[in-house]
Amino acid sequence: MRKILALPLLLSLFAVLPAQAEDAAPAAGAQYVELKPAFVGTVGPGPKIQYMKVDVALRTNDPAAVPRIEYHDPLIRNTLVSLFGHETLESVATLEGKEQLRSKALEAVREVLEEEEGEPLVDDLLFTNLVTQ
Repeated sequence: MRKILALPLLLSLFAVLPAQAEDAAPAAGAQYVELKPAFVGTVGPGPKIQYMKVDVALRTNDPAAVPRIEYHDPLIRNTLVSLFGHETLESVATLEGKEQLRSKALEAVREVLEEEEGEPLVDDLLFTNLVTQ
């Protein structure tokens, strides 16, 4: 009798396993490319040394674009270092200033990729961390 009861229970376990495996697979939508290490540099012209640290992630909706974006990482980083170096603490002190910097950074990255790859590849740029001191 126990063997008869165990068989449906065992079969129900096998029916659940494939559903769990499908849930664990990543979605085919947005892919994120984190630019590591973080951007750290001095900002502002004053006699006092001031620092800014920025962690950046790039979002693309095309999974095939990820290796192409990663290939151009040095050129993207160079562009962003130059852009961040022109900022001041006052310009990124407000939420509007940070959003404006994010928009400029996205446009700069898209221009680099458009020039190198013929298409912008990146749909959005996110600051996952932005610290000034």
